[in-house]
Amino acid sequence: MANNNDQKILELKKQIEAKKKQISKSQKFVPVTNCSIEVDGIRHNIQVLTKEQAISLMVKLNSYAMSADNLGLLHNYTISGFSVVEWIEDLKSKLDFMTRKEEEQKLKTMESKLDKLLSNDKKVELEISEIESLLN
Repeated sequence: MANNNDQKILELKKQIEAKKKQISKSQKFVPVTNCSIEVDGIRHNIQVLTKEQAISLMVKLNSYAMSADNLGLLHNYTISGFSVVEWIEDLKSKLDFMTRKEEEQKLKTMESKLDKLLSNDKKVELEISEIESLLN
């Protein structure tokens, strides 16, 4: 019974490892703007916004962008020295980055739980295999 569970656990660990590699390959947050935007008299640093704050700011800026576009001013509309479109792109990029970090953390937590579920025999076997591979 334990052996069957061990196999299942090892398979799940492989799947987690594959997902972790996929996430780590994703692009890092490289802003176009200087990340310091003033909206309605309040200065925001994109680098330290929570997910909720980033979404709220993105929605607000998008409504400004749509309004500017309707007025034919989108290409002339800047906020804190950058176009509204650049701010929205940076916020989207930051949001994607935060989402990937959250996913990475969830995967690490799952991996840790699976490690605890392995039988002692399997843990010993894996340790021995790791030592053997280091010696070869």
